[in-house]
Amino acid sequence: MNKEGQKTDFEGNLSEPAETQKGQENQEAEKVQESHGEKKMIPIPEDEYLALKEQVTRDKDKYARLLAEFENARKRQDRERTEFIKYANEGLVLDFLHIVDDFERTVNVAKEKHQDYEGFLKGVEMVMKRVQDLLKKQGVELIDPVGKPFDPYAHEIIAQEPHPEYKGGEVIDVFQKGYKLGDRVVRTAKVKVAIENKNEEKKENDGKEE
Repeated sequence: MNKEGQKTDFEGNLSEPAETQKGQENQEAEKVQESHGEKKMIPIPEDEYLALKEQVTRDKDKYARLLAEFENARKRQDRERTEFIKYANEGLVLDFLHIVDDFERTVNVAKEKHQDYEGFLKGVEMVMKRVQDLLKKQGVELIDPVGKPFDPYAHEIIAQEPHPEYKGGEVIDVFQKGYKLGDRVVRTAKVKVAIENKNEEKKENDGKEE
């Protein structure tokens, strides 16, 4: 130790007082703690702590109310969607009921007038016309495949046979009509498709060879 009270190391160099060294060590330790993500306790006044605590309580209550409102809105949307799906075709059903009424009246008239087959046929044709108009109104389109190449997405093969007027793979006849709703096929058409006539093909080949 020198005359001014400062400590010296074994080489005679001046060293910092013990209190100063301790303070520096504490600062270094705090920096290390902060760099490692450790929480540091910071003293605050009691009134500020109580205010923060009250704010947290209010935020929790607000969050709970918003969560409850969101859940109620979700349940309400689910109910409305279910109701919409359930009754979406109500107008379509009502239109079909009018057609059913027309058909029943036609049948009743035919029963009363047993020999008026022409009137009965005319009545049925009128009912069918209303059905077709209703389907068209709903965006339903008839698939007309005759004379066109077989389409596996719109047609279903029921039978195949050679045909003098159609090429192989073309639709000859329709057993059951198919329909599209917009661009989507809702029912495929059941069809008969032409196949190559082997005898005709053989004759053509023989003619070419000659």
